[in-house]
Amino acid sequence: MKKVQKIGVVGAGTMGRGIIQLFAQAGHEVYCFDAWDGAVAKAMDFVTGLIERGVEKGRQSREQADELIGRIHPCDQLNDLADCDVVIEAIIEEIGAKRSLFKQLEAVLRSDAIIASNTSSLVVADIAAECANPERVAGLHFFNPVPLMKVAEIIAAVRTSTATVDALKALIDGAGHRAVIAADQPGFLVNHAGRGLYTEGLRIIEDQCASVQDVDTLMREAAGFKMGPFELLDLTGLDVSGKVMESIYEQFQQEPRFRPSSLVAPRIAAGLFGRKSGEGWYRYENNVRKDAPRIAAPALHAGIKVWIDGGADDHDSLVALAQQGGAKVCDAPDDAELILIQPWGWDVSSYCAQNDLDARIAVAVDPLPGLDKHRTLMISPITSSIARDAAHALLAQGGDVTIVNDSPGFVTQRILATIVNIAANIAQRGIASVEDIEDSVRIGLGYPAGPLSIGEKIGGERILMILDAMQAQTGDMRYRPSLWLSRRVTLGVSLLTPESSRV
Repeated sequence: MKKVQKIGVVGAGTMGRGIIQLFAQAGHEVYCFDAWDGAVAKAMDFVTGLIERGVEKGRQSREQADELIGRIHPCDQLNDLADCDVVIEAIIEEIGAKRSLFKQLEAVLRSDAIIASNTSSLVVADIAAECANPERVAGLHFFNPVPLMKVAEIIAAVRTSTATVDALKALIDGAGHRAVIAADQPGFLVNHAGRGLYTEGLRIIEDQCASVQDVDTLMREAAGFKMGPFELLDLTGLDVSGKVMESIYEQFQQEPRFRPSSLVAPRIAAGLFGRKSGEGWYRYENNVRKDAPRIAAPALHAGIKVWIDGGADDHDSLVALAQQGGAKVCDAPDDAELILIQPWGWDVSSYCAQNDLDARIAVAVDPLPGLDKHRTLMISPITSSIARDAAHALLAQGGDVTIVNDSPGFVTQRILATIVNIAANIAQRGIASVEDIEDSVRIGLGYPAGPLSIGEKIGGERILMILDAMQAQTGDMRYRPSLWLSRRVTLGVSLLTPESSRV
């Protein structure tokens, strides 16, 4: 196919406007059509307003702005797109409407023009099902706001040609975005990979292991994420995210890894959508979130006898903290009033039972973040308030502390292990390359690193250990390890290692 010069955009809503701006800024002639009266004019006003603000702020000259505006062409009818090289559909997310539009576009466009859908959840092959030339149809999924979210998914449907994918990749690369290629599978790549944060966060709340605010705090301050799962759900809107969770679960034939939470439907029914409704998982006043105050650390109890598990990752640092707080470090757990442990994947109850320790005085410290970050303490159902408060006081020296109830894998371990496991399964299924998985999640979801890189930093063996322990304690198949993960751990190679060959 010849180099793409002219781009058509059908749909002048939020996503359509962003796509228009992106490609006009990249030097393309952009033609915009919308079936709703006045929609194109509103889109032109919106995009022109953004360009004018760029002039006011000195980001571009008057001449550059006029040239940019001159590349955007409002259209009165679909036939005005006839000379476009690529047409991108950004209309309502409804299969019938998209199929009908694609048939109309086929009748208007040249035979070598590409038709792409900005769908976020529909099967691209289904959209192209009634097209005479499905090889030129692909998904081209952008993220909002389009000019700022520097990644776009190219969805290769069953009949999409390599030439179509290559042309779209060159187009996206030329616009300064990272083009990632994904198979036509539920959730494509970014929404698929993002399931772990939401579904496991919700499962933790179901299990009464921690509060919503505590889960978000730990994912930010201990795991290094920009936002926790419930902050994100409030931002995106639970009514929208809830439908995506249900859709991906059903499209994957009720795969346990994507099982949605029963907590969601009642909240949607109650109108607790998030920021846009003034209340979601949090309450908002004037769009400012209202958080509960953190629990202050108790006073240090000097002289308390503490035994620290010799297998603890932070054994020496925990000993130093105990001594700094005036505690007496014991040589045997039977002599202690407080036992500190650091399990991977196990809850306090199970770990104590396995190691013949007294759960009444046991408190676990999450080893995953390290003691230089926000610290998580975990208690068993029978841990005494004396042991709990003593551990809180000791660990609060020089750091913030959150206390959670018994949970296989604390909070950070179980969420991160789930994220890594889902990404490993995406790679195993050949839905996307390792490089595209990594970049799409890092850019599109804003994670501190790609999911397989997160697993690599923690250690593949430890991720596998966490998953095995969670599955053993819960009996839930959602935690079964991906073959991609287990094979690389068995072989002692990086989780980022690609397959040596493909069938």
